Amino acid sequence: MARLTHIDDKGDARMVDVSDKPATTRTAIAAGFITMQPATLELMNSGNAPKGDVLATARIAGIMAAKRTHELIPLCHPLALSKVVVTLQPSDAPCGVRVSAEVKTSGPTGVEMEALTAVSVACLTLYDMLKAVDRGMAIEDIRLMEKSGGRSGDFRAESA
Repeated sequence: MARLTHIDDKGDARMVDVSDKPATTRTAIAAGFITMQPATLELMNSGNAPKGDVLATARIAGIMAAKRTHELIPLCHPLALSKVVVTLQPSDAPCGVRVSAEVKTSGPTGVEMEALTAVSVACLTLYDMLKAVDRGMAIEDIRLMEKSGGRSGDFRAESA
């Protein structure tokens, strides 16, 4: 079984020392989905939601969250991100919005947490902006879809 890198020999949490790792290009893509009622999706798509442009706000929130992941997740390293793209795709079936984030850097550690955080916060922002009309929305299936670079190599999630 693989060893947990954030736990030391005594079982205490620690930040991983990446100072001896080479800087390589690292990319991660995460995805998630927020379900909503058809009327909520229609309201969002019409641009008439009570709080304004829902998709643009969620996109910006996701980008900002990726850049601040180290402030939210205790053992994450602060990273100089070279690329953050948050994509939001409204869907009629299932009804909701597919959210994805691609994050890239050149450094000694990966960007999986940044991509996952971007998707999570974008989904939370969609919820916040639309909750006045649909408190039954559900955020689902946030996961890493793929990553490249680093010692552990490439990863691609199996289809859901």
